Amino acid sequence: MIGRIRQKLIEYSPAIASGALIVLAFPAFDFFPLAWVALLPLLISLWDRTPREAFRSGYVFGIIYFFGTLYWIYHSIAVFGGVPLAASLCLVFLLCSYLGLYPALFAWAFALLVRKTKLPAMIVAPVVWVVLEFLKSYIFTGFPWASIGYSQYRFLHIIQVADIVGIYGISFLVIAVNGALFDIVVFKRRLKDMPLYPVIYSYAGFAALALMVTASLGYGVWRLGQQREHESLRVSVIQGSIDQNRKWDPAFQKEALDTYVDLSRKAVASSAPELLIWPETAVPFLFDYDGDNTAKLIQTQKDLGAYLLLGSVMVREKTKDKTLLTNSAILLDREGKPVYKYDKIHLVPFGEYVPLKKMLFFVDKVAAGIVDYVPGESYVRGSAGFGSFGTMICYEIIFPGLVRKFYTKGGDFIVTITNDAWFGKTAGPYQHFSMSVFRAIENRKPVVRAANTGISGFIDSSGRILTSTRLFSREFLSAEVKKDTTLTFYTNYGDLFSYSCMIVFIIMFLNVKIWR
Repeated sequence: MIGRIRQKLIEYSPAIASGALIVLAFPAFDFFPLAWVALLPLLISLWDRTPREAFRSGYVFGIIYFFGTLYWIYHSIAVFGGVPLAASLCLVFLLCSYLGLYPALFAWAFALLVRKTKLPAMIVAPVVWVVLEFLKSYIFTGFPWASIGYSQYRFLHIIQVADIVGIYGISFLVIAVNGALFDIVVFKRRLKDMPLYPVIYSYAGFAALALMVTASLGYGVWRLGQQREHESLRVSVIQGSIDQNRKWDPAFQKEALDTYVDLSRKAVASSAPELLIWPETAVPFLFDYDGDNTAKLIQTQKDLGAYLLLGSVMVREKTKDKTLLTNSAILLDREGKPVYKYDKIHLVPFGEYVPLKKMLFFVDKVAAGIVDYVPGESYVRGSAGFGSFGTMICYEIIFPGLVRKFYTKGGDFIVTITNDAWFGKTAGPYQHFSMSVFRAIENRKPVVRAANTGISGFIDSSGRILTSTRLFSREFLSAEVKKDTTLTFYTNYGDLFSYSCMIVFIIMFLNVKIWR
């Protein structure tokens, strides 16, 4: 038995090594250069394996990759869901077992194609990877968290090209470099196994990859040196750091609201902002439905002398049988009048609603109170004298296709409000914050982020993190937001690059026998 375990560990050691390396590339480790070589052990091991064996190796890699980057989900399940630690980890493992299927399919397709085509791995690997990563972002409501490109949020010069190719284009570059290294390692073995292999394919691939990387870096230098910004806006974000366990306690309601009001007064006295931003569900009552508390808030806000954007749960519809709630953002003008409301469109599965509710009827028992939220229907922007913006609520900021829809007809900046208290002091808040960098670059819009427990901060339209807060600190943060009216290729046309990869992917499979 021990011998068999040792044999399996040896067999899957390349997959395990690749999984560990890619985990280290993501926040909060942030050893992002590792991503450019992380898949090499796995790819080399696939050369001598059948597609079925490759699938298993890819699955081992995938589970380690996703469990290592998403382990923090256990925190909200265990701490706030009352599920025992072991059971919560099992639920995370179950999610990772599903997500691991995508790297498994990648390994299967790679093993099948790399031995039967004349195309170098530096083309095969990134095309297959991007197609599967893109599909993962949409199937079953989508889960684009931990896409490999996100590991590069600090490599500003290479990721500027995201305003053309999106986050998946960055993943393409990272995997292409891994593929090129594989081509170098197996070059002699490939010639031995395929004596008539045309080496010009590999040379052309190296030249094309060198051109892509050089062009991306050159584009990055140009973009980072541009002066695109126009008018600026003084903004303050308020981080109340309200304990999630006490947030909705009626006895704590006044203290929670006073915390935000006091911090807002300090921000106004210190920085005189035109716009104050409170996090997702910042007010501990149902705005507008709770008339007394709403009136008190509006009266207090009038005294602040600034616009206030706040997150609140709101009642869309109430009958004798049901109450439909929305997770919303409301903008109050200086007179306390609501001038903009946005209802969150992309709700969190099992956090704000239960998918396939008729089949999963039993989930009500372990997720009480989450099943009454309904999605918004309009990509509406807020607009006032200080500019135009869309508001991404929590989870929405990780969906590039959703964010761009707010800016196809213009806009000045992006606001994202969230409550990351659910994640605790794990890697979750760091990963969530880092993904905002790509939304800034893809749409060339500065990002203002207000989070209940952090990380709050400001990111410019080139993806530079200008300033940010600490986790679980009670503070306000102010900055000059330089509005950017640029309309990018990605904003206009979306994921054309990913669709192009799909076409190449289909052609490769249709011609797998022709390319032998």
